[in-house]
Amino acid sequence: MEGVEIPSYFLCPISLELMRDPVTLRTGITYDRDSIERWIFDMKQSTCPVTKQPLEDRELTPNHTLRRLIQAWCTLNSSNGVDRIPTPRSPIDKAQIAKLLEDARLLQSRLGSLRELKMIVAESDRNRRCVEATPGVVDFLASVIVNYGSEGETSDASESATACDEALVVLRTLEISEEGLLDVFVKNGGITESLLMILRRSNCQSQSNAMLILNSLLGVIPPVRSIGIGGELFREIVNVVRDRISQQATKAGLHALVRLCSYGNNRVKAVEAGAVHALVELLLESSQKGVCELALAGLDCLCGCADGRGELVRHRAAIPAVSKKILRVSQLASEKAVRILHSVARHSATAAVLQEMVNVGVVSKLCLVLQVGCGGKMEEKAREILKLHSRVWKDSPCLSHLYKSAYPMSYCT
Repeated sequence: MEGVEIPSYFLCPISLELMRDPVTLRTGITYDRDSIERWIFDMKQSTCPVTKQPLEDRELTPNHTLRRLIQAWCTLNSSNGVDRIPTPRSPIDKAQIAKLLEDARLLQSRLGSLRELKMIVAESDRNRRCVEATPGVVDFLASVIVNYGSEGETSDASESATACDEALVVLRTLEISEEGLLDVFVKNGGITESLLMILRRSNCQSQSNAMLILNSLLGVIPPVRSIGIGGELFREIVNVVRDRISQQATKAGLHALVRLCSYGNNRVKAVEAGAVHALVELLLESSQKGVCELALAGLDCLCGCADGRGELVRHRAAIPAVSKKILRVSQLASEKAVRILHSVARHSATAAVLQEMVNVGVVSKLCLVLQVGCGGKMEEKAREILKLHSRVWKDSPCLSHLYKSAYPMSYCT
């Protein structure tokens, strides 16, 4: 197409490229469908890009005349390397999705309808948004998942499990509002138990999807319901973190642990499920910023209870792993790591622990925090740790020069 001048009215005002599927807004301006949909739906804009007029609705009317002109122009210039633009497929509408849902409710065609729905959603963002906007879709998908949990070991268990796998893929793909997620939880009381069963029994892909959906649900359910969650769910979440079935699932499991451990006695349940050990092992193996930040946030929550601190100091690699992340990952990771060490220094500082903190370089790292001048709560907590145990640490031959330069002796008396 090099050297071919494209008529200006064939170019999308947003992308400045040849339009493949021109559509017109109520403002009278025509855009390429992909560009204007990204503007409206992905970028959450509510005005016409050219006229700046507010969009009272999001209706996009196909401009068939302009599309035919563009196709004719492409054909005339085919000898210059211009490819003909194919006629776009008719977009899916709500009536078609509603009919598919009606068919899916019949057991004989449920699996086939779910697979077709999955293909529709995967085809384009436009289709996904249409599915999201069709009433009853999310409730139906949630009901398939709940039915899998309630059917148990029956003659139809295999088909139910396959249908559940398909429903998980579609539900995971949809972008559901917080209100919509809460509505799913309220209307489908057994969905948490069903997701737990999937985490325990299913293949890795379904486990990953179940963990992502569960984390989204935990983000919206009332705290009082989170407090009542049983220890078995904590064990399965910890297994997801430990097994690393996928990067997305691992992060979702970490988010879920942090959320759950903010309430009541959930910290003890998480500790009993082996969360401390799993998080420490993750810190030792991962250098990814997001993963380290979440793992440290989880350990910070768990160190808010005696059981959590006890498990941390019993793990031989825990204190070195936490200390190593200070000033090496991010400001947030450093703050969380210092908070963890502060909890240990205040509440679990046996002679053996204090000696270990010298041997593995924790005290040196805390002195470095003061020397760098990090400021804020992190520097304040580092200073408090050093002051709290100054009589033990200040005379250590390998630390005295660091201690004196970073921490005036007036604080050590």
